[in-house]
Amino acid sequence: MDTNTQALAITQRQAVNGFTASHRWKVLGAGVAANASFSAAAAGIPTTAVWMRADYHLTNPQLGLVLGSMGLGLALSELPWGVATDRFGDRPVLLTGLAATAFALFLMMVFAVPSGHAVPALLLLTAALAVVGLFGGSVNGSSGRAIMSWFGDDERGLAMSIRQTAVPLGGGMGALLLPWLASTHGFAAVYGALGIMCLVSAVLAWWWLHSPGQTRVRSGAAPKPQRDPLADWQIWRVAIGIGILCLPQFAVLTFATVFMHDFGKLGTAGISCAMAAVQIGAMVMRVWSGRYTDRRGNRRAYLRGSTLVAAASFAVLAAAVESGRYLPVAVVVAMVVIAGIGVSAWHGVAYAELATLAGPARAGTALGMANTVVYAGLFVAPIAIAHLLLAVSWAGVWLTAGAVACIVYPFFPRPAPRMQANVTASSDT
Repeated sequence: MDTNTQALAITQRQAVNGFTASHRWKVLGAGVAANASFSAAAAGIPTTAVWMRADYHLTNPQLGLVLGSMGLGLALSELPWGVATDRFGDRPVLLTGLAATAFALFLMMVFAVPSGHAVPALLLLTAALAVVGLFGGSVNGSSGRAIMSWFGDDERGLAMSIRQTAVPLGGGMGALLLPWLASTHGFAAVYGALGIMCLVSAVLAWWWLHSPGQTRVRSGAAPKPQRDPLADWQIWRVAIGIGILCLPQFAVLTFATVFMHDFGKLGTAGISCAMAAVQIGAMVMRVWSGRYTDRRGNRRAYLRGSTLVAAASFAVLAAAVESGRYLPVAVVVAMVVIAGIGVSAWHGVAYAELATLAGPARAGTALGMANTVVYAGLFVAPIAIAHLLLAVSWAGVWLTAGAVACIVYPFFPRPAPRMQANVTASSDT
């Protein structure tokens, strides 16, 4: 089916179901809002690490456990939420998850906030953030499957990349807002603001997120899968590669604030600006990479190249830290920002490739598989970094992150030259 015929079929089917073709952008908007609101918690709370360590009276290993606990909840829930999405649909899963996440955050605002009289127990704080992760795991698979249902293969790289900009968008919002809230108004304001974001996103999903019907958007490049994604090694390989490549990214998101505070002696404003720069740069690069790979038809080659770029950027960062006594702090901070952007640019392309391999009807399960590995890494990474710091220097931490990125290269499939050539030719015409 050529592009014009496919577009006509999509437009006709959507009109029958009461939607115009442009409604797919509202669906994408609802997915972006949902992911951004939850990412403000998942990626934003770690930016309060310095204040959390002080207010909750935590050691670095305890801080690593707390920051990783949300990742544990996500790792446990992503796959069940993905399977539920394929069974019950995008809309009910997303609405349920957002409402439950907001409720959990409001409970934390009441029961898990330090005061002058008492500090919540480590177990309570860890369990509460894990519960937030359990509910928040609904967001990724449900919004991704909705986008797969509404967009054709020639737009999925861009659409999924735009959706993935929600992660740095939410993280950037968190980096700009949450450290200020934590340092001036305390953690009740942090959890309350995040709960409100999730409720607003639930309202947008209620208005905009609707199913286009039983007929899913397909192209010749995405045949219906013959096996369940859970039994498909190719899908597992991509999912595992995505998860491992997120480890260096989580190293930046969870401990870069501590690094800049302890090593670079930066204050609140400097830390917030640096982390916001990472998130904004990641947003720009994700949109560019999605559009670039849609036009070139080179998702697999791009993903393999991204692992090498990430490895190189962390190696340079490690060298900059080792030479820190001879370099201005601004140079070292700039290298943190560059490494953070370099290891964050590939997400939308990877998820588009994974969802295309699985097919729209099974995309929820496939995305859940990937996110299970991803958020297991979010649990492991901060704990490992905290203990790694006891054994080696910051330079050793960043060099290890680069080595991990390099390991991922063979997990992403080799490009199919003929397919790439055909897609490139059709896009040029």
